[in-house]
Amino acid sequence: MADPKGFMTTPRQDWPRRPAGERVRDWDEVYVPGALLPIISEQADRCMDCGVPFCHEACPLGNLIPEWNDLVSREDWRAASDRLHATNNFPEFTGRLCPAPCEAGCVLAINQPAVTIKNVEVAIADRAWADGLTPPRPPDRLSGRTVAVIGSGPTGLAAAQQLTRAGHTVAVYEKDDRIGGLMRYGIPEFKMEKRHLEHRIEQMRAEGTKFRTSTTIGRDVMADDLRTRYDAVVIATGATEWRELHVPGRELTGIQQAMEYLPLANRVCEGDLERSPMSAAGKHVVIVGGGDTGADCLGTAIREGAASVTQLDIYAQPGAERDEDTDPWPTYPKIYRLSAAHEEARDLGTAPAADADARLFAASTLRFTGDESGHVRALHLVEVDEKRRPVEGTARAIPADLVLLALGFSGPDRDDGLIEQLGLALEPRGTIARDADFATNVPGVFAAGDAARGQSLIVWAIAEGRAVAAAVDRALTGSSRLPAPIGPYDRPMSV
Repeated sequence: MADPKGFMTTPRQDWPRRPAGERVRDWDEVYVPGALLPIISEQADRCMDCGVPFCHEACPLGNLIPEWNDLVSREDWRAASDRLHATNNFPEFTGRLCPAPCEAGCVLAINQPAVTIKNVEVAIADRAWADGLTPPRPPDRLSGRTVAVIGSGPTGLAAAQQLTRAGHTVAVYEKDDRIGGLMRYGIPEFKMEKRHLEHRIEQMRAEGTKFRTSTTIGRDVMADDLRTRYDAVVIATGATEWRELHVPGRELTGIQQAMEYLPLANRVCEGDLERSPMSAAGKHVVIVGGGDTGADCLGTAIREGAASVTQLDIYAQPGAERDEDTDPWPTYPKIYRLSAAHEEARDLGTAPAADADARLFAASTLRFTGDESGHVRALHLVEVDEKRRPVEGTARAIPADLVLLALGFSGPDRDDGLIEQLGLALEPRGTIARDADFATNVPGVFAAGDAARGQSLIVWAIAEGRAVAAAVDRALTGSSRLPAPIGPYDRPMSV
């Protein structure tokens, strides 16, 4: 604890964002380049080095937050990087994409703004790359055992890196043409530039991990063949089965799933396309769903030049402060948050039919109507009460040339044949069933991440990858020194 009074003398200061009018003209990350390092040491000084650091409990990775806060306050970047990477394979991902449940669990957050844990984390990660503090760590010797990892999202990559470093020969199979899963084609460039992903892929290749792209297990390679060729198989395909909206007019053209829309915009940034065939340019866009995926669609549509963008959230607008009765500290509270995309919508006035930041709260979709050619032109909605019952006299229509459904995901994709070919047992909600060792009902086959846990956060995905790697290592060798931060049945703190 470098400054025992830091939390009393230093106010919270976040990484500043570029002006909205400037950043929507490009796809670069929204933050001011180089503006974080000058402030981060003092921000790390605000950490109280609590006797019982609840930030540990709030983070499934078990990040050693007070330790690397202290090291950053002393500007010991090498030691800070070592402590950060001791629990997290990809802190440059989590530092940009995680909603930071650790900050909700910060003891300082009981009565003051929390420590900027997320900003400190990404500052360490970026400084480590800039200073060459993250060299490849290939194993000293190989075990002679082979593992196939299906899926290259954060769970698959974390599992693969841990198993490779343990000495196993690991191949990662990815159905898309590039590695990264939703981090590649689901997360917009303005939230995380893909160069950060490329750095890790290069590191993993140097360590010995093999990558097989454009390969769908169950179609291009039969699941049984893969199981025969490898000593163990880890399924980390994610929860890609999107939820539908069953209302009249859903069959109209111009109504797309968010994960049909976002990958095309990312392919434009990758240079694969000159223009997205689903571009929002000049269109009145309505996004159904109030979560992070909806916000990603919002920021993307604004950058594509939409005529207007409105986001519907079925929940009532939350308050600015934690409700101690429903969301007591240190749980993650449901409060009003202003993402970069919502800030852009507010400042640029992109949603005249909605509230100030593009969202219509407590709004439910009734139906869609279209023109004579069968293209959607309007979304009909109604306000709802706290039990989602329609409020009489509140029905209205808003223009909609492009509707994006961002309603979340229910489980792994069942159309590729993987689940049926292996004969995997499923939970009632559609996720892959597994035991306390992450093992499925099929010998030698393990399941981790959203495919088994259900839709969750990136920190949980990485924690699952690290934990399943320890389970696989133990199954192959009889014991394991790999860390297992969580069990398959662990869940976030709740009331």
